[in-house]
Amino acid sequence: MPKSFTEHERAYIKQRLVQEAETCLRLYGLKKTTVDELVRRVKIPKGTFYLFYESKELLFFDVVMRLQETMTRELLREIEAIPEPVDPDRVTGVMFRLYKSIQDSCLFSLITNGELELLMRKLPPEAVETNARIDDMNVEMLLPPAHGLSPERIKAYSGALRAVFLSMLHRREIGDDVFDDALELMLRGVITRMFQEAYS
Repeated sequence: MPKSFTEHERAYIKQRLVQEAETCLRLYGLKKTTVDELVRRVKIPKGTFYLFYESKELLFFDVVMRLQETMTRELLREIEAIPEPVDPDRVTGVMFRLYKSIQDSCLFSLITNGELELLMRKLPPEAVETNARIDDMNVEMLLPPAHGLSPERIKAYSGALRAVFLSMLHRREIGDDVFDDALELMLRGVITRMFQEAYS
């Protein structure tokens, strides 16, 4: 970062870039949002953008990771509020509400219009690997039965939950009229199996 920016200025510019990127994702999507549009909205020179992000895809990935972090905090709060004993039905209910809440975020349009897949393809491999590791850690931290599982099984359950999440890409093929029921059934299956494996 250039020395001409104070720490406060750097934090402010980055915050504004993230805010405007999220707004642009909602309004235009990934493909139609340009770096020129972002810098116009933040009122910075184009060269300054590249001091913060190497590409618009890395900025959008930052937006996605921040949304994921917010959802993880909310999920953790809800999981911790479940009265003992924690059982698969209650955990499924919390996870189902989380997945449904995604439909109100810009993440949902990224998923359903295929742009999340495009974004992941354009990211450097280390960013994709980081995302998968964070998912694995979140499963271990958030879901009580994961504490009794090996790292390999945690990765498998994390992958299964990602697969359920990505089923939103195929909502139409699955059927709009049955999608919510199908989503809950898939979540219940993964979570029930996790409980069985961890506590057997």
